[in-house]
Amino acid sequence: MLRWARERDGLSRELAARTVNVTPGRIQAWEEERERPTINQAQTLAHRYNIPFGYLFLSEPPIDSLPLPDLRTVAGQPPRKPSPELLWTLRDAISKHDWYREYLELANAESLAFVASFSHTSSPLDIAESIRTTFAVNDEMRRKANTWERFLTLFVRQSEEQGVIVLRNGVVGNNTSRSLNVAEFRGFAISDDLAPLVFINSKDAKAAQIFTLAHEIAHLWIGESGVSNPDYRRKSDSQANDVERLCNRVAAELLVPAQNFRAQWDSGADIPTNVDRFGRLYKVSRFVVLRQAYDLGMLNDDTYWAYYEDFLKASHRADSESAGNFYTNLLARSSRKLTIALLSALAEGSVSYREASRLLNVRVGKLDSLPEHLS
Repeated sequence: MLRWARERDGLSRELAARTVNVTPGRIQAWEEERERPTINQAQTLAHRYNIPFGYLFLSEPPIDSLPLPDLRTVAGQPPRKPSPELLWTLRDAISKHDWYREYLELANAESLAFVASFSHTSSPLDIAESIRTTFAVNDEMRRKANTWERFLTLFVRQSEEQGVIVLRNGVVGNNTSRSLNVAEFRGFAISDDLAPLVFINSKDAKAAQIFTLAHEIAHLWIGESGVSNPDYRRKSDSQANDVERLCNRVAAELLVPAQNFRAQWDSGADIPTNVDRFGRLYKVSRFVVLRQAYDLGMLNDDTYWAYYEDFLKASHRADSESAGNFYTNLLARSSRKLTIALLSALAEGSVSYREASRLLNVRVGKLDSLPEHLS
């Protein structure tokens, strides 16, 4: 079990040895059952390996499987084994969802009509129009947003106002030393007519996050939970999974309607000019505009590839300029809506400080200072 846990976490014996201040040979002796660690050493290793201490007493390693449908199949290949970071993030989100659902049930909250209001055979145009109407993704919203970053903020806010919990995180909990891998997943959705939840991997470029948010919202509309990793290097129609194909098309149509796009694309102008003009018009990133142009056949593969790389590199450079403060990050990672509900329950005495700190992944001492930062 010690060997399985170490290898599962991708650690060498040398790195594991530093954790408990022993030699790599001692780690090997423990793994070969020639010697045994002390209880304290075993507990330290379990914590370092990101497993419950009780796992070390199992006779066989548990099977790591995703608690949500796995929609990450790429080009007909089976998805790779989930990392400890992805598994932890999923279980944390499910824990948040389960608490919030019970909170709403006790408050006799009404079900949300938009969840599963369409199916995977529905028209992407119809689904996009329904989302646009329900979440007020319209010209008024775009007028309020002077940049696409502000548009993303408003999109998250309006999604939460309509009852969707939106989590955005690029690390495990609040542990900045354990990053989430965009190559493994971009987001996931929990379809629930009372407490729907979407998660956005914020390690991805912000330019792509707005598309991923729209993609995960589409999952709720067709009632399909799952872990997503849409391949943005391929056209939506070329995605291996039919649910992912549909959600990609819905996302593009929601953010940049195809009919207007075709009518207003200037074939006499160069690509950056067209992309920048549509970005200003619809308050979306250059990446989103490029995706729609590619899906609609206005760009060939080589042209799309060239600008795709440039736009995402530029976005990553801009993202690295500001990391945000602790409280801003906390409200994004744990959802403003969920945080407000937890603090309200804490004030009423219906949830303990320990439970609230666990759900928000913060120390108990941070809870009392949260309300002043919500404004």
